[in-house]
Amino acid sequence: MTSGLTLYGWLFDLGRGALRWLAGWWAVVFVGAQVMVLALSPSSYRQESRGAVLRHMYFAAGPGLPGFTALMALFNVVVIRIVVVTAFAYGLDQYALDAVIRVLVLELIPLAAALFVAVEYTIPGGSDLYKRRRAGNFAALSARGIDPLSHEVLPRVLAGMFAVILLAVVSCSVSLVLAYIAVHGFTLAGVVSYNHAVGQIFNPVVSMIFSMKTLMFALAVALLPVGNALRDIPRRESRISVELQGLVQMVMLMLTIEIASLIGNYY
Repeated sequence: MTSGLTLYGWLFDLGRGALRWLAGWWAVVFVGAQVMVLALSPSSYRQESRGAVLRHMYFAAGPGLPGFTALMALFNVVVIRIVVVTAFAYGLDQYALDAVIRVLVLELIPLAAALFVAVEYTIPGGSDLYKRRRAGNFAALSARGIDPLSHEVLPRVLAGMFAVILLAVVSCSVSLVLAYIAVHGFTLAGVVSYNHAVGQIFNPVVSMIFSMKTLMFALAVALLPVGNALRDIPRRESRISVELQGLVQMVMLMLTIEIASLIGNYY
């Protein structure tokens, strides 16, 4: 009898956890659909809305851009040097540039940019949004005739996406320059061969997969904290557990996107 009750309790907790998991993903999808409609609506970019969007874009990307770029440049120098020296030592110098670009530019930098923006901006922003909603700010905005989604949610989502894309583009550009210097040195003699090699790597399929992966990383980082912030959390659950749940969801989704991109690039 006791074992039956234990099994029933385990199944009940499992079902409740599955429903809570599905509800969390549904909230993200629903918020994402609403934000997409607002982002495509011209009325969302009036003068006061444009100011809010630009302000959030600055806070999302501006303070962290120099530090992240410098850190990634240092990381690139170390990794590029290791790969190039190892390839030259084994007589595989023709594959050094290909390995550097595929490992750093195609795989590591977009992932690092997304995680950096998540930790620095979107997760704290989602927590702040949750506190504002619980404090009644959304209801106050609605009473004044202001749509909370347009005023509070849309700027944060657009800013998070913009920050991920900007950091990824800048860091990838720096990585390509450093890779050229590591292989050819401070000379313009290898520009033609370098452009040819990079062009062979970034064929139309790889370029499309790289662009889609970066965009999906940006969407995941920007939408998941907001979707969790707009959920109605039971009082018995701590907010920390929900934020950690959102972080786990984000890592799982980004891992799924990365696996899909690897399959598309190499299989």
